[in-house]
Amino acid sequence: MQLEKRKLMDKEAPNRSTGIVNGQSSNILNWDDVQFSWAYPKYKKMLGNFWTPFEINMSNDIKQFSQLNEAERDAFLKIIGLLALLDSVQTDFAGKVADFLTDSSLNALMIILAQQEVIHNHSYSYVLSSLVSKDEQNRVFDFWRTEPVLQKRNDFVLKGYEEFAEQPNVDSMLRSIVYDVILEGLFFYSGFAFFYHLARHQKMVGTSTMINYINRDEQLHVDLFVKIYRELLTEYPEFDTPERAVEVEEIFREAAQLEVDWAREIIGEKIDGLDVEDVEAYIYFYANVRCSQLGYDRPFPEYRKNPLKWIKAYEEVDLGKTDFFEQKSRQYVKVNVQDNGFDDL
Repeated sequence: MQLEKRKLMDKEAPNRSTGIVNGQSSNILNWDDVQFSWAYPKYKKMLGNFWTPFEINMSNDIKQFSQLNEAERDAFLKIIGLLALLDSVQTDFAGKVADFLTDSSLNALMIILAQQEVIHNHSYSYVLSSLVSKDEQNRVFDFWRTEPVLQKRNDFVLKGYEEFAEQPNVDSMLRSIVYDVILEGLFFYSGFAFFYHLARHQKMVGTSTMINYINRDEQLHVDLFVKIYRELLTEYPEFDTPERAVEVEEIFREAAQLEVDWAREIIGEKIDGLDVEDVEAYIYFYANVRCSQLGYDRPFPEYRKNPLKWIKAYEEVDLGKTDFFEQKSRQYVKVNVQDNGFDDL
């Protein structure tokens, strides 16, 4: 079923949309008259997460960066380069999805999501400009062009996104959302683990604070796309088939292996105190989490527990505004993000 782009304005249609895609809507946004009850709470939560990289104090990181060992510096720069690539792709993809969402409230959420991805990209530039020369920054941002492991990951995600961009229909939108959940909810995670590992040893805490904010945003983004996915299947139940379940689980298995390959490349046996086997188990565990959120069976049923228990303090920390400048003590309070309470499956 082909998708039609949302009209800029439709005088004959109601303000409250009649469908998530291919429905009718005036495109006038009244938050007190929207189709999806979860849209306004999501809007408030996304606004509440607003932050900018300017507020993060990098002074200690600047002193510490040269004190990292060679393996830590190499992983640090390569992961920053990867994250910049993924968030660049994500900014563009969010806009393409938004074009076909009939509901004006969901379009608004996608605009906020895209704006947050722009902030994420700015953050990577902000970190690198604080720590390395312009030439080195340019090298980091071009790393994706020549690294074979990264090229395989990039090709994997782009395959799912480009199918939707070239042939926008219900089937390709559903599939592209699976790839989105992988990008935002799995492909960042070995990198996040590395930065949290540094912070755990009081290294590069400013950067880990930035990563914490990004991690928090991405949790919300995953939840938003999961909701859209489930609404699509509710409106178009003919696409909710056993064959789709098998396909999604296989996509997650391939994605997890690509992320494991990347973890072995950047972490391997090179990072003291961070066991790559634990990171691999963490990746398989999160592949199960994300696939389960979409409503499917776990692709790796033997991985039912998070092997990096210590990381929960960083994934779910509530960084109040007062922490922006000091970044010394952290308030270890769980962030109230729906579907983010996973530690056992």
